[in-house]
Amino acid sequence: MIRSTAVAGPATASGGLSVRWEPPGAFDLAATLETLRCGPQDPAFLTVAGVHWLAFRNDDGATTLRLEQHGTLRSSRIAASAWGPGAERALTSVPRLLGADDDWTRFDSPAFGESLPALARKGRYLSPGLRLPSSGRMLDAVVRVVLEQKVTGIEAKRSWRYLLSRHGDPAPAAGQWAPPQLRLPPTPEQWRQVPAWEWHRSGTDAQRSSTILRSAAVAARLGRLGAAADLAKVAAGLRAVPGIGDWTVAEVLQRTHGSPDAVSVGDYHLAAYVGAALTGTRTDDAGMLRLLAPWAGERQRVVRMLYASGFRKPTFGPRLAPADHRRR
Repeated sequence: MIRSTAVAGPATASGGLSVRWEPPGAFDLAATLETLRCGPQDPAFLTVAGVHWLAFRNDDGATTLRLEQHGTLRSSRIAASAWGPGAERALTSVPRLLGADDDWTRFDSPAFGESLPALARKGRYLSPGLRLPSSGRMLDAVVRVVLEQKVTGIEAKRSWRYLLSRHGDPAPAAGQWAPPQLRLPPTPEQWRQVPAWEWHRSGTDAQRSSTILRSAAVAARLGRLGAAADLAKVAAGLRAVPGIGDWTVAEVLQRTHGSPDAVSVGDYHLAAYVGAALTGTRTDDAGMLRLLAPWAGERQRVVRMLYASGFRKPTFGPRLAPADHRRR
């Protein structure tokens, strides 16, 4: 486990609470948070002038969280401020959110490093401050990932943006510098109240909206999984919801629990990308799992480092074209 120091601070000038978190070693706040953001216009996660603003709910209520990195890559401190009923709990969760429990010791060991492909070693060299975040917020992650099922990233981001803008509440007020368009993801009850025509207008087909509604109906059970350490138990709980399969489970665990091994089997691009990066030839899911098998337990880290290396596979075939469901 990565050791860290959290130092409480005074209330902010605009009435919020604050804390300072000092991660050991190299740390990159923007890179660590990126996987939690659903595009640059995510209403629940906005970045303005290097400051990250997140809106969400925890057991105590709604909160607006402000995160900013100071110092250098290898000697930094994170200034965190929060507003709203859930502010104190949100600040307590900041270290876990930012990967305080994410242990790279094995991955960074000389023996393991020698076994890694050259591109993964390059990626780790270029991204020494990356941590795998753990939000613990199950329903928010499930909805966001389900919206990405079988569609392009552009479509999923548009759907998320539309639904939060129309059905999410404004984030708790956080002073004059907070983005006024920051919105909270809907509560389980709010998701259940989204009318059919709004799902249609958002570009979300019936299959995905039904999965989201089923997830909202068991939100309390999913929420309890957010703090569970047994990832197999969490995965089984997710799969118990009809419409959630292996790909969705992996994508959720990467965000809610910082899973170092969850591989997104069934992804439209990933297998071909991993095959091209490791062998120069595209492969399928089975081939991808065979290629990643030597690094079992750390496979998601390997994938992240391949992307961090800057490698891009050659593109010969057609792209997955966006589909517009709104006029069907």
